[in-house]
Amino acid sequence: MNKLWILFGALVLAEIGYPLTEGRARTALVVATVVLGYVISVAHAWLTRGRRTAVALILITTGGGFLVEAVGRATGYPFGDYDYTAALGPRLLGVPLAIPLAWTWMAWPAWTAAGRITTNRIAKIAVAGVGLAAWDLFLDPQMVSQGYWQWHTTTPALPGVPGIPLTNYLGWLIVATALMALLHITEKYDKGESYGRREKSEPSDAPMHAMYLWTYASSILAHAVFLGLPASAAWGAAGMGLVAIPLAVRLWRP
Repeated sequence: MNKLWILFGALVLAEIGYPLTEGRARTALVVATVVLGYVISVAHAWLTRGRRTAVALILITTGGGFLVEAVGRATGYPFGDYDYTAALGPRLLGVPLAIPLAWTWMAWPAWTAAGRITTNRIAKIAVAGVGLAAWDLFLDPQMVSQGYWQWHTTTPALPGVPGIPLTNYLGWLIVATALMALLHITEKYDKGESYGRREKSEPSDAPMHAMYLWTYASSILAHAVFLGLPASAAWGAAGMGLVAIPLAVRLWRP
């Protein structure tokens, strides 16, 4: 578990470096951050829930994330009409290889955060879905501003956040909730692992809780102060705060 904290520290340093760099150096930090986040999430799932849960996490969120991105880019559903540029490196079916990793990176912290907030299984799926989808209130404005992808249909949009249609956020919520429901099903019926014993969040989930709360707080600061995106800072603070704030309260007052 100590190695996860070391990797988390490296992720924090990479994200701190993001607003301090530009061009290829900034893009390299984006990819490095995604890879680090992916490794941390999958390794944590393996160490705390077992091999089968980690494999299910990869199949559902990495595989599912790639599938929905490929379909979305080709058809415009469920997110809207968009395309990735070549900035993020190699692509498969038009999708940069780093993108499916990003789904997994934040899906697992959202799942563990939901488990800390509620023990009701249906509520856990809903909270985790919101927790993952709300991250895009930060992600999309930041990545679009850097030219990593672009939207061909941009209206209607959130006030103060032009260039990204509302269909994108709705699509994220639908997909994120579906992924969490699948993750719940595989975890529920994974009888060889310690599902029942792990249903309530334990201290071993601390790295994931830290990553979720760090992503929340650092994104607000970066958008509001360093990236010139005050509107997305406000929308992200409100949306992701629906999960991050209750999580922080639960951790402060167990």
